[in-house]
Amino acid sequence: MANASGKPIIITIDGPAGTGKSSVAHRLAERLGLEFLDTGAMYRSAAIIALDEEIPPTDGESLAKALGKVTLRFDWETDPPRMYIDDRCVSRRIRDLDVNEIVSQIAAQASVREMLVTQQRAIARRHPRLVTEGRDQGSVVFPDATVQFYLDASVEVRAQRRIDQLKRAGKVFDEQLVKLDIEARDHHDSNRDLAPLIKPDSAIVVDTSDQGLMEVVDELTRLVQQQVPDLVLDA
Repeated sequence: MANASGKPIIITIDGPAGTGKSSVAHRLAERLGLEFLDTGAMYRSAAIIALDEEIPPTDGESLAKALGKVTLRFDWETDPPRMYIDDRCVSRRIRDLDVNEIVSQIAAQASVREMLVTQQRAIARRHPRLVTEGRDQGSVVFPDATVQFYLDASVEVRAQRRIDQLKRAGKVFDEQLVKLDIEARDHHDSNRDLAPLIKPDSAIVVDTSDQGLMEVVDELTRLVQQQVPDLVLDA
């Protein structure tokens, strides 16, 4: 697809863990001819740094200092863009369960959020035709986005998706702990004081519980076309 006017387009996809935000955002960006920003990968990278440096996830100031000594970057030449800490590719590491267990605490630290939100907005200035996903993209980072979505799904469905993802990656895990982890993250993300997980007022809600990946992408593509009429299919 292409935008006839050539104007910047920011599409945000918010929602809780396990709703398929990252996969949907990646595929939607491909479908629309836009770039894809996985902001969750940035917070997960911060969690890796906390684990590596043995920094408590609630010590935002120390973690912000550690983040200031490294470079978080995406390789935009790959599809989807790979996540790097300096020259270390962490695209697989960020999905590990120990990262999952602390990423919500990391994301609740004001100094860390301030640093990463600034970086996300800077990325959008360099890549102004973007699909971006996370838990605060429409509510905080890009409140004036062209189109805002909020994906949701039942806890049971989201837990099973996470279990399937871990199985494909050959990870060892406890299925009950996976569900408990998702429930804990939902509670923490929704009740934190700083940028809690909420549905942005202008967001279109899409329940993905009973839909496959490409069904969701098809629905979001249709909704984007309704909202941005000059976004047309390439010939």
